[in-house]
Order: sequence, then structure tokens, then C-alpha cells
Amino acid sequence: MVKKYSFGKIFNTEAVVKKIAPEKGKMPFFRQQNNDTKDGILFIYGMEKEDKVYGLGEQVRGINKRGHLYINNCTDDPVHSEEKNSLYGAHNFILVDGRERFLVFFDTPEKVTFDIGYTDMDVITIETAIDVDCYIVTGNKLLDIVKEFRTIIGQSYIAPRWAFGYQQCRWSYMNEDEIREVVKGHRENNIPLDTVYMDIDYMESYKDFTINEKAFPKFEKFVEEMKKEHVRLIPIIDAGVKIEKGYDVYEEGVKNNYFCKDKDGKDFVGAVWPGKVHFPDFLNEEARKWFGKKYKFLLDKGIEGFWNDMNEPAIFYSDKGLQEAFDYVDSVRDTNVDINSFFTLKDKVLGIANSPADYKSFYHNTKEGKICHDKLHNLYGYNMTRAAGEAFDEMVPDKRILMFSRASYIGMHRNGGIWQGDNMAWWSHLLMTIKMLPSLNMCGFLYTGSDMGGFGANTTEDLVLRWTQFGVFTPLMRNHAALGTRKQEPYQFKNVEDFKNIIGIRYGLLSYIYSEYMKAALNNEMYAKPLAFVYEDDAHAKEVEDQLIIGDSIMIAPVYTQNTMGRYVYLPEEMMAVKMRSLTEYDCKVLPAGHHYVDVDLNEMIFFIRPNHLVPMTYGGESTEEVDFATLKVFGFVKKNTTYELYLDDGVSKDYGKKENYMEIKADKKGNLTVNNDKITVKESVILNK
Repeated sequence: MVKKYSFGKIFNTEAVVKKIAPEKGKMPFFRQQNNDTKDGILFIYGMEKEDKVYGLGEQVRGINKRGHLYINNCTDDPVHSEEKNSLYGAHNFILVDGRERFLVFFDTPEKVTFDIGYTDMDVITIETAIDVDCYIVTGNKLLDIVKEFRTIIGQSYIAPRWAFGYQQCRWSYMNEDEIREVVKGHRENNIPLDTVYMDIDYMESYKDFTINEKAFPKFEKFVEEMKKEHVRLIPIIDAGVKIEKGYDVYEEGVKNNYFCKDKDGKDFVGAVWPGKVHFPDFLNEEARKWFGKKYKFLLDKGIEGFWNDMNEPAIFYSDKGLQEAFDYVDSVRDTNVDINSFFTLKDKVLGIANSPADYKSFYHNTKEGKICHDKLHNLYGYNMTRAAGEAFDEMVPDKRILMFSRASYIGMHRNGGIWQGDNMAWWSHLLMTIKMLPSLNMCGFLYTGSDMGGFGANTTEDLVLRWTQFGVFTPLMRNHAALGTRKQEPYQFKNVEDFKNIIGIRYGLLSYIYSEYMKAALNNEMYAKPLAFVYEDDAHAKEVEDQLIIGDSIMIAPVYTQNTMGRYVYLPEEMMAVKMRSLTEYDCKVLPAGHHYVDVDLNEMIFFIRPNHLVPMTYGGESTEEVDFATLKVFGFVKKNTTYELYLDDGVSKDYGKKENYMEIKADKKGNLTVNNDKITVKESVILNK
């Protein structure tokens, strides 16, 4: 059941697609009061000791969010350490599981603060703007509540099937030859690869929708050359448009008032990669349509996917902020800089970037009039990606285009996925991304993954390998590193054969991963689930946050600790353990319910198949185009007659709902298999039926 409660004058974020009339009276579960110090509302809920609190999508800490203060305010900060409060996305919902069970979504474009047992360990206090729509979703089961929530916010974005292959990225591959070397490094070592990313240096002077012709002199031919290698090139698009006379995007934006304005009505000036830029007004419908059509420049050159970046928006500096810092530096230049002056100096300089003062200095032209950016801040990245998604629907209506973003808000999940931001090469960040995956699934972001191996700092071979083992199960499987860090492409390391084998397992599992993703997207369900959502009556399962249910059949327990050749695993029920070193080298055995230590060497990965479940696998390939999705090898743990529903389409078109896309694989209790469709063949099976 869903009920809506409205407060103040609501700005329509368009996060919710289902029309729901607001209820009269006070919102259930929460005590409400005006915030005496700010123009806002406090929503207060008293927790019991056993209450768990899930949600918030992209945020720090655990799956259970209890015990910390979270501020949903899209923020460019790569250092996702435990004391942080804000990351790149703003996903304003929590799911309370305890004496009462409900989900609440605070739909407002302004900052929202979630104090979940931080000030008082038994109290949730949520601080919002005075203008907010609140949606309360109730149900008997956690997964039912999530499904109802997902129904009102709309179907998740569906990527092309090739986007589920292995992807390689680095800031920056500077020219055609560097990209050729990356492809060569993978192909010569038989490491599967489907995409290579192009960061900001493919552009001319960091200008959107341009090509650096010195580095990429024959870009269209190069795109075709890569496609012959079964590799697609994915260029980055940034939010800031360079101020430069003669640059068509700049000239058109100025002429048609498509850029955000300052208080005097002039185009706001900030700075990002190219130096001084204007920011497209993505809250303006006409500006959004204009910018979206600009992607055609690259679509026409054979590009089939994009990643949107710097769209919180990130601002390196404004003229005003830079001048204030310079003035302070000058004021202390010839003085004795004591501790107080030093820290003021440090704050002045570091505070130039992403300054709250800058976010209060420009305005959007919306359907509801001129509104200051800081009132709409969390909608900026969402509407940049929406601009692209809506343009693709118009320009290539029958073809899926890969699209994902850094900044996001609920609603953007209909137009694209996200990657989980510029993380660090830390083991703690591997664990954090494991915990972040189901939280993002709850609010519709299914196509997601992290920068495997870590973006910032120098990684280690074992970290990249363990992260890759987890990445086998994330829809977006991308290795990404920053300029100046150690190179971390798989072929750069000593144990290249191990990387080849682990990434090869991903391609063998593609039939299952793609099928489970599509069913989750089309049915408004979760692809990755906490154990607590599947085993609701198991008290210990509620405490486990480093194991996930992937799809319906598989439980994963990634290794995320350095210098460890195994880990402890909790099995809520008897399961089949599958330890793989490659697609052809594996061990399978049934383990009883309970606690186990499992050995997992650095060249191995392990996953578990639930009882009476099947996992279809293929024989792999070095690109998704080489995978034979129709010829299967089925793994399963069968104690009674079991059916697996396989989803298989062409991977490119948008005709998802066809009946013939769904097929059944049946196993009887003796392990005999049958299929109900002549499109697929089961060539082998590995069935345990203890």
C-alpha cells in the first residue's frame, strides 16, 4: 500500500511516475514538528533495539544504516571514508524493519539529513525542506515493499547486452595507439573485453561533443576498427561547456539562453576541466532537449554508449571564490602565519571547489519560474542524464544505448545507471561497494558497479583480483584508474592467467546474470538482495552484510581482506558451494546450513547455489558477441522438481515483453533436464541432488 503526504509548495521532481492523491492529516509512524532553527520539517521516529534501517542508495557504511548521520546532497568527494556524510547521489528513502515495517521516500530536490540513531541511538530524525512530498509504502514482506516502491518510481533502465561484458577504463588513454595497446593487451592474453572508455582527453580542449583530431585523426574509422575487434568505445560527457567563441555548443547555448544564470541574469561562470565554463540549465525543458540532441554528433560516428560526469555539478572555482582566496593569501603573505591563520588559509584554498556559496549564485529557468540552484541541486545530474535518455528515445527509438552517470536522484534510474563514483584503491572500498549494491537496487539503480581495483591511489595485484571476483556479479563490470596511478589493466600483472580465468567466468555466467537482471528490471524487483530480505525469519541472516543473493539462485560471499586465503560464510540453509578457477576447472560440494570457513585461494572465486535452484552458464568467449547464449551448461542443486525461467532476447532492441523471450529449464529430483524451447540446448549439466 502507498500513501502520499504533501507539505508546502511542491516542486515536481518527476521521480514518481504513478499518480497518487495526497492523504489528509499527519503522516503515520513519524512525529512531525517545525525546525525552529531552519525553514524545514523534522520527522521523528523512535526505534526499538532490534530495528534495522535500510536504504539511502549510494551512501557510506553498511546495508543497515543505523548509527550514523547521512546528508543527501550530491557531492564530488572521492574519499568515501566512514566519517563522510554525502556522496554523488541523493536517494532520499529508508526502509524500517522492526516492530513496524515501512518504507518512506522524501521527494524534494533540496538537501535531506538522515540522523539514524546518531544523536540518539534509538531515534531517527529526518530534516527536510518545508516543501516535500512524502510517500509511505507498507507491506508484509521487505521485498514486497521494495517492489511497490519501485512500481511507483518506474521501470529501471535496461542496458544493451554487450554492456554486461568486461570494460576497461583509465583517465586517460590519450590517443588511438594507446587504445590499440589496451585492446592488444587483452586480446593477446585472451582476456575477454567488450569496451574501452575515453576520458576527457579525447576531446578538443575538453569541449563536449568535439574530437581531438591530433590524437584521433580518423575517429569514425577508428570506431569501426574497434568494432571489428568486438570492442565499443565509450566517451565521457561533462556538465560544463567551455566558454570559447566559435565553439558551436557555447554559441548556441548563449544565443538561446540555455545556460544557468547569475542573479543579474548573465550566464553563470564556473570552472571545470577546460577552465571557465557555463552550465546547461537541465531543469529547463528546452535546454534539456537541446543538449540531448548534441549526443547525435557522436552517435553518427558509430558511438553506442556514454558516461556522464562532473554533474553534481562539480565546480573547481568561480571568479568570486578564487578572488576571495587570493585576497586572503595576500593579506597574510608578509605576516607571521600562526595556527589559526594557517587553518583559515587552508580552508580558504580548499573551500574554493564545490563551494555552497557558488551553488547559491546561479539560477534555473523552470516551469515554476526562476529558482536558485541550491534549491534544486540534487536534480542536476538526474536531468543531465534524462536529457540524453530522452534524446536517445527520439533519435534511435529501437536501439539500446549504454548510459550511466556519476550524480543521480531517484527517477534518473529510468534513463541510465550509475557507477559508484571515484573511489580509492582501498580494501575498505571493496567492502563498501558490496554493501552499496543492494541499497541502490532498492531504489531502481540496477545497472551499477564500482571502479574495480580502485580509481585513486596505487592499487595492488591482489586487490584488483579480489575486486574483479566480486565484479563478476555486478551488472557494470569496469576496471577504472586515475591518471598518475599505477596501471591496473589485467595484463599489467604477473598472474595474468588468473585474471583471464576470472573474467572468463563472468562471460560463462552472462546467461544467468543477464537473465536475472532483465527479470528484475521488468518486474520491478531487486537483482542483488541482502540475506535479510530473503531469509526474513533468520535472525543471523539479518546481521550478515558481506554476502548477497544475486538473482534468485546464487549467494555470493566475496573475499575482501588482504593476505587472506578464505573467509567465514554463513549459510541460512543447505547450499551447493561452487569454487571456480576457470570455466573448466571447478569443485562442487553441498555444505549444510550454518557457519563455515571456506578456502578461497587468490586464483579462485566461490559462489553458492540455493537448494532447488539452477544456474545456466555458457561456454564463454572473449566478447559478448562471441558468447553462444543458446548453448548452455547448467549447474544446480536439486532435491525436488525444479524450474528455472531463462530470459533471452537479442540484447539490442527494446522489445522486451515478447512471450518468446521467456524459456523454461526443468530438472527432476534425479537431475534430468528438459527445456521447453528449441532456441536453447543444454549440452552439459553439473547437478548435485544430495
